[in-house]
Amino acid sequence: MKRFTLAAGLLASVAVPVAALATELEVTHWWTSGGEAAAVAELAKAFDASGDKWIDGAIAGGGDTARPIMISRITGGDPMGATQFNHGQQALELVEAGLMLDLTDVAEAEGWKDKVYPPSLLDSCTVDGRIYCAPVNIHSPEWLWLSNKVYEEIGIPVPQNWNEFVASAPQVEAAGKIPLALGGQPWQSNLAFGALTVAVAGLDIWKQVNIEKNMDVAAGPEMAAVFTAAADARKLAAKSTVQDWNQATNLVITDQAAGQIMGDWAQGEFQVAGEVAGTDYTCLPGLGLNAYLSTGGDAFYFPKLDDPEKEAAQKRLAALLVSPEAQVAFNLKKGSLPIRGDVDLAAANDCMKKGLEILAGGNIMPSGDQLWSPDVQTQLGDLQAEFWKSDMAPEEAHAKYVDILNSGL
Repeated sequence: MKRFTLAAGLLASVAVPVAALATELEVTHWWTSGGEAAAVAELAKAFDASGDKWIDGAIAGGGDTARPIMISRITGGDPMGATQFNHGQQALELVEAGLMLDLTDVAEAEGWKDKVYPPSLLDSCTVDGRIYCAPVNIHSPEWLWLSNKVYEEIGIPVPQNWNEFVASAPQVEAAGKIPLALGGQPWQSNLAFGALTVAVAGLDIWKQVNIEKNMDVAAGPEMAAVFTAAADARKLAAKSTVQDWNQATNLVITDQAAGQIMGDWAQGEFQVAGEVAGTDYTCLPGLGLNAYLSTGGDAFYFPKLDDPEKEAAQKRLAALLVSPEAQVAFNLKKGSLPIRGDVDLAAANDCMKKGLEILAGGNIMPSGDQLWSPDVQTQLGDLQAEFWKSDMAPEEAHAKYVDILNSGL
């Protein structure tokens, strides 16, 4: 079992060479909400303190907006110094085209193989035995975030799982509140569906569909129940009219909505708002039904640059991102989990500690990004967007879902 240090005091840090002269690197990413900006500022501060210079290239609109811009720049001959992608296949074609810097020497020098946990994170950075990215966090989307005040006002206990949450919805609506906050971006409804899959169908079904690629199970009654649950969630979110995920989180923070299905990065927004986990809000991993977390997340890739000085700075940044200090400072602000288990997280809040306990216990699974191609992921996202914004019957959506998965085999 992997153990995470929660005692005071950092362990010895990885030595990162300091540049003789500051080298500027443009770093592109899609972290623009309050909590995200606070987290990425920690990385920029650490890089600047090491002797180099972080030139921030934030792109608003989330990953679906940012990724095409990043890819277009790299393939169009205008590469940045470093760029965020999710673990998995999002950058695979760029790596295979020879456009990404090989970081194997950095990974070996810094001992990433012995420090990065779970190993699937580094595996997702590896192509033909070579390492092309530096993982920075583990993000799990299977969380239900609840406003304690909403339930205090209507005089009922805070739900402890998805079923109780759904049962409480009539009283929430009667009090003039939105039961479920949901933004209008397609990835948010796709995320909610993924969380419901693990919660309602369970991990074994999820593995049979996504890892074993068993299409009979995908078409079976367990997944049909997930689509029924998604239809219930669609009704609960009918009066949520915001667009961005952090706007939906703010509805919970300001007690206008009872809850939100969102990844652990929502913690950063509660933190910036001064909310206290366990007092002002409740967090339920696995929607309170199945305490499993997927281990996708964010990594930085480094496009090839025809400049030895900048390449050296890229490798310094890659090493720094995995260092204990950067891991602690960034993830405490981001709400995500570190990609190494030998760091001090004594300052972690109650929600982060829940995630650490699940991670340490091994109740984890890979993310969809690590198992399905970007094309399949896009089609699934489009389906969920259509389903959540229409009156499409669960049975029809289920059939289309199976067709999309079959196309990716």
